[in-house]
Amino acid sequence: MQEGSITAASSKLSLAQSTVSAQLSKFEENLGAKLFKRVGRNLEPTDMGHLVFRYADEIFSLGREMMDSIRGRPVAGPLSLKVGIVDVIPKLVARKLLEPAGKLPEKVRLICHEGKDKELLAELALHNLDVVLTDTPLRSSLSIKAYNHLLGECGVSFFGVEKLAKLLQPNFPYSLDESPMLLPLAMSSLRGMLDQWFERIDVHPVVIGEFEDNALLKVFGQAGEGIFMAPTVIEKEVEQQYQVQVIGRTNKIREKFYAISVERIIRHPAVAAISEAAQQKLFFDYK
Repeated sequence: MQEGSITAASSKLSLAQSTVSAQLSKFEENLGAKLFKRVGRNLEPTDMGHLVFRYADEIFSLGREMMDSIRGRPVAGPLSLKVGIVDVIPKLVARKLLEPAGKLPEKVRLICHEGKDKELLAELALHNLDVVLTDTPLRSSLSIKAYNHLLGECGVSFFGVEKLAKLLQPNFPYSLDESPMLLPLAMSSLRGMLDQWFERIDVHPVVIGEFEDNALLKVFGQAGEGIFMAPTVIEKEVEQQYQVQVIGRTNKIREKFYAISVERIIRHPAVAAISEAAQQKLFFDYK
């Protein structure tokens, strides 16, 4: 897989091309699946090829680790955790979710990738990621074999600078009517829930700005440009980091957080620690 062609692989292994081709064909026959597809003059791995390579890499790594241990050499390398974080997840929530991985007895090397859900789920399907953290479950329209693991859910808190907070706290949530509001873009799940809630309680805030970047939205809120919201589970952290106050809270809007993995039963020790801590500690008081 690393060499890109039978010729290059044969040269590196000091074997005849026919020998490598025969061994590869036999291996594919035993597996009952194709590991490579031809693209031009080169070979590229199939999805099954990526999966097999990942396991083979881990097997050889464990083999080297075993020999190092037998020979009294230092065993190198911490456990790696490759996480995809969908960009709508607040950074403070992501930090809280990932924190238990760093408290395991075994040292964990954290590798984080942020992006859109589709691109991260594609990487998950190729086994380039161990887990994806998101605020929406895997949609059936995506042809990806993966499983949703609900980490927890909580309500939403509204924040503003001191001047806004003191003005709007007494009659919340109706005080939000015609008040300056900073909102996520309409395509986000949170925005849909907010719009429906405002409609139900007959409140019509003045939308000052709409943001794709959640962190940028909070910076504008910190500057006093308008009211913004965040999951109640990070309420204290938001107040401290952005020097704002809570205006009010609602449980009528529920933000949910998921870990998506290719495993029905989570086996990666760091992912298991994240899931367990989220369900039993982080979101326990918000059920």
